[in-house]
Amino acid sequence: MKLTRNILLGLLFGLIAGLILNAIGGDVFTIANTYVLTPLGKIFLNLITMLVVPIVLFSIILGTAGLGDPKKLGRIGAKTIGFFLITTTFAIVIGLTLSSIVKPGLAGDYDLDSASFEAKEAPPVSDTLLNIIPTNPIQAMAEGNMLQIITFAVFIGFALAILGEKTKGIHQLVEQGNEIMMFLVGLVMKLAPYGTFGLIASAVGSQGWSSIKAMFIYMSVVLGALLIHLVIVYGSAIKFLAKKSPVWFFKNFSPAMSVAFGTSSSSGTLPISMEVAQNKLGISKSVSGFVQPLGATINMDGTAIMQGVATLFIAQAYGADLTTGELLTVVLTAVLASIGTAGVPGVGLIMLAMVLSSVDLPVEGIGLILGIDRLLDMARTAVNISGDAACALWINESEKRKTIKEQRGEA
Repeated sequence: MKLTRNILLGLLFGLIAGLILNAIGGDVFTIANTYVLTPLGKIFLNLITMLVVPIVLFSIILGTAGLGDPKKLGRIGAKTIGFFLITTTFAIVIGLTLSSIVKPGLAGDYDLDSASFEAKEAPPVSDTLLNIIPTNPIQAMAEGNMLQIITFAVFIGFALAILGEKTKGIHQLVEQGNEIMMFLVGLVMKLAPYGTFGLIASAVGSQGWSSIKAMFIYMSVVLGALLIHLVIVYGSAIKFLAKKSPVWFFKNFSPAMSVAFGTSSSSGTLPISMEVAQNKLGISKSVSGFVQPLGATINMDGTAIMQGVATLFIAQAYGADLTTGELLTVVLTAVLASIGTAGVPGVGLIMLAMVLSSVDLPVEGIGLILGIDRLLDMARTAVNISGDAACALWINESEKRKTIKEQRGEA
């Protein structure tokens, strides 16, 4: 709780400092940002990013080996991917519905002529699926290709589970490596309040109140949709699937959500979110180690909400009316894009470009929201990692109940 309080204070003071520095402007913000804020945030980000690849590798190996039974691994994998696809669909539908009601694109006069955005082409979904198996695992780790790292780690974990005592030494080595990584996460977390302060102050200071005010309606719709998804969709999953209290969940998971808000990176927050899930939510290492790294790569509910809101916002701003069929196309494209663009830098905007192209809306319209996307990215990252943890909690509790039933059946 002390850490959570300090991180939240870092967020608050960072917000205040950012607004003050933006109001002062000029060389004062440039100097403060260059020599204080950016270094604080960068050092913290580099420290947690340093731990991501080894933690994903060790945790997936241990998670797969811990699950042991191939049938159990397949069952948990299917439940995980199913959960992510269903909640992503809910997310984009919520975003589209709220945008249809509020109509943020009609709330002001936007400079459409100056809007510009050069979209990078994302690989087809088929290519992403075909490239899941790495030809060189070491290269995949060096490049931080999470899907390939996860696949390689699953194979290693599966082999350890099958070979059992023959590879006991390797299994212990991986466990010890994982313990070292978690110890380092604890050390890095002590810097979280300062890193969060620097990241927030830099982001708010560079955007300023004028940008926030100009896009206030759009921001409110995105944040409102994120809150609805967090409370209703995830809250319902926690309450009815995991049979746990949503209040208990969010209270205990708040340190990871706060760090995610500051870093705007699901993968970057992964070491911390896994530690919190295991130590505060009681999720087993095997389930947490399998579900959360996979979720950090392909589960993007917060980003999907942005897709829905931004698509209708741009359509309204350009005076385009989307038919029911086109809205369904938006939903389908966004869900598939969340998997097809997994691990691609700037994934959120690439996904949005794909969605806009699918319904013949100008990709240049993304330029309208670029100014405040960094701020909204913080909120949607916090939602993304909460979905990963909610899924892990449900699977953990359902596997516990299944084990108890099997034991009673044997008795």
